[in-house]
Amino acid sequence: MPDLVGPGLRLLFCGINPGLWTAASGAHFAHPGNRFYKALHAAGITRDLLDVRAGFDAASRAALVDKGIGITNLVMRTTARADELDPDEFRKGAERLTRKVRRLRPRVLAFVGLGAYRTGFGRPTARVGEQDHRIGETAIWALPNPSGLNAHYGLEALAELYGQVAQAAGVALQASRR
Repeated sequence: MPDLVGPGLRLLFCGINPGLWTAASGAHFAHPGNRFYKALHAAGITRDLLDVRAGFDAASRAALVDKGIGITNLVMRTTARADELDPDEFRKGAERLTRKVRRLRPRVLAFVGLGAYRTGFGRPTARVGEQDHRIGETAIWALPNPSGLNAHYGLEALAELYGQVAQAAGVALQASRR
């Protein structure tokens, strides 16, 4: 699954790894049960609710890249479920991601999945929110996984946290739509 990045990158979202639907469609977070794009829209990050279930079209891609928003994954291997990955894959992914962030230099790196961040970067007590370390000048945030399987966070809570990240990165369009 190739990264979605462009010039002027300010906010880089990092998913855990591509799921089967994502790999088949060619669009990150494409599964219909995933609330990633709903959270972006509700937080005021995107003007329109992006529908990428069938892949990124030019307008969807531009809605993110032109605003300085990118997407990558911690682990590049496609699986049906993230629990099929082993801890070593997360650690190797963190090393690769660190090199990528040093090269791309986004203002904020936002992990979409607290457990993957904890495992990959060896920070078992990390909490949701801004973290106490950086990669170069890049601030690091850990966000809840927007999967529909994550019942701990509703859309309103996701939108609030994603909005905070957008403010930190300077990519928020307007006040949230909640």
